[in-house]
Amino acid sequence: MAEPKTKLTGAPVSAFLDAISDEEKRSDCKVIAKMMQKATGAEPRMWGPSIVGFGTRMQEYASGKQAEWMKIGFSPRKQNIALYLAMGNLEKQEAVLAKLGKHDHGKGCLYVKRLADVHLPTLEKLIGMAARKA
Repeated sequence: MAEPKTKLTGAPVSAFLDAISDEEKRSDCKVIAKMMQKATGAEPRMWGPSIVGFGTRMQEYASGKQAEWMKIGFSPRKQNIALYLAMGNLEKQEAVLAKLGKHDHGKGCLYVKRLADVHLPTLEKLIGMAARKA
């Protein structure tokens, strides 16, 4: 099995966040970083060139191989902010997601365009649930 491409780096998170060109997205990412830091009690660290992660856990692949991975994290993408919540299947959180506001999601990722579109206490609840589960 190939080594994971996304690895923990020593790059400064503050420089990464400050370099986000869109002012609203930069501000939103700083708010998300504070929420995730509060939920995990861990300092933010860069995973690869564009993911801000919090805490670490061992990820086990189907092959049985294990690799270090973040508990939770996020990445500002061109169209949205991807939140990596490592909760398995987010559809199981239908009641909470129904209160969140405008979003999209996959199995373990939540996508929001801007924080103004979502209910912040609900987002904070989802982040806290993910941090406890990871």
